[in-house]
Amino acid sequence: MERERFGSRLGFILISAGCAIGLGNVWRFPYITGEYGGAAFLVMYLVFLVVLGLPIMVMEFAVGRGSQRSIARAFNVLEPAGTHWHKYKWVGIAGCYLLMMFYTTVAGWMLAYVPKFASGQFVGADSQATSAVFDAMLASPVECVFWMVVVCVVSILICSLGVQKGVERITKAMMLALLAILGVLVVRALTLPGAADGVAFYLLPDFSKIFGSPDMFFEAAYAAMGQAFFTLSIGMGSMTIFGSYIDKHRSLMGEAATIGVLDTGVALATGLIIFPACFAFGVAPDSGPGLVFITLPSVFEQMWGGQVWGTLFFVFMSFAALSTVIAVFEGILRFSMDQWGWSRKRAVTVNLIAIPLLSLPCALGFNVLSDVVMPGVGDIQTVEDFLVSSNIMPLGSLVYVLFCVSRRGWGWKNFLAEANEGEGLKFPRWLRLWMRFSVPVLVVIILIMGWVPIVSSWMRAKRLVPEANSGICAFRDCWFSGIRAPTTNFFEKMVTKSSFGFL
Repeated sequence: MERERFGSRLGFILISAGCAIGLGNVWRFPYITGEYGGAAFLVMYLVFLVVLGLPIMVMEFAVGRGSQRSIARAFNVLEPAGTHWHKYKWVGIAGCYLLMMFYTTVAGWMLAYVPKFASGQFVGADSQATSAVFDAMLASPVECVFWMVVVCVVSILICSLGVQKGVERITKAMMLALLAILGVLVVRALTLPGAADGVAFYLLPDFSKIFGSPDMFFEAAYAAMGQAFFTLSIGMGSMTIFGSYIDKHRSLMGEAATIGVLDTGVALATGLIIFPACFAFGVAPDSGPGLVFITLPSVFEQMWGGQVWGTLFFVFMSFAALSTVIAVFEGILRFSMDQWGWSRKRAVTVNLIAIPLLSLPCALGFNVLSDVVMPGVGDIQTVEDFLVSSNIMPLGSLVYVLFCVSRRGWGWKNFLAEANEGEGLKFPRWLRLWMRFSVPVLVVIILIMGWVPIVSSWMRAKRLVPEANSGICAFRDCWFSGIRAPTTNFFEKMVTKSSFGFL
């Protein structure tokens, strides 16, 4: 069977960027940028993006393009005889399924809010009323399951049309619409009275938030490193499949840089919607669902034409969520096709049943199964996200790096030849020592620190507040700010602020 290909370079870039542009990226990045000194933090983030995130993305692309396979067979094709790099594929595909088990539910919330806003449900609503709407949605198993199933069905059916006719064509249209809506919302937010104060809070450098003390510096540095690492959706094989669908006309470093610019640009622009709007109406900016589902709806309703602007905002957020879901679904389908020789039709049929069933625990985790919690971590969604963001992503990234630099793996020369083939920005040959030693150390730090607050909370379980991570209100207040337990030291604060990469 002839391997499917992207029809254009634009399709590859937009689909890869769509996978990287996730919900947490567009609502978490603006918040931590404002919290850690605006432009001062942005510079630190960009440094880590260049020295940590983008090189690993290039390596994942290179493994895919060099093997012309998904993660299911990529390591088998490239690894030396007698080595076992290919065994990571089972961890990678498990991560993709785990991601879909909670991300489809969150994407469903975004879709649910489009008709809520369009129908005028939030007209005249204050923050108390919008909070009640959000709580009611989480408390309803029927509503949560319905929108989760809609996300699964729509995304898998798009993938069933094939790479060019389905994934590429529809994701391109979705991403271009996302960028257009984003531009319209930015212009509207920046023209609000008092918007300048929000822009100043967001982007003017405040070096006291970075260099005020050693703890503040390391906290900001770790937040920047975590954001740069998690924002690109690396380590689970999603970028491997996209690499296998492209030709060798362009070098991979240039393509990764373009995707990084798009990803960061969307995240930055989202802040130019959120902060001017909040400051214009005297609303304190918050993070996570409290911002997206409670604060912003009440802000939009204070604007002229707020029903339209609110609907557009949630269409934008839905596109950001669906682009990631479609990209990961394609990776899951291609794994089945490469590993077991299934047809696309068979892979679609199996996963159209499997993924909604696997997603049920999360969809029911805020209502029927709300009492199911893991000590020190939280509810079902938080556990699934923790396994992906704090474990599989760093582990997978470490595997890709070591595979590309080790003599017992693919090796530096082979990686470099693949990465630099074609026109465009080249991967520097002199970065070998950095990639061989420094990058693995940084990734291991991220991996270890993901467990620090969990182990710490287990060790002091008697001091935890019993309701810290259960129930709708605790979820609403704490989820995307990353609070799993009361934090008392620098290391716990670091990790709690850098989790939830795909979200």
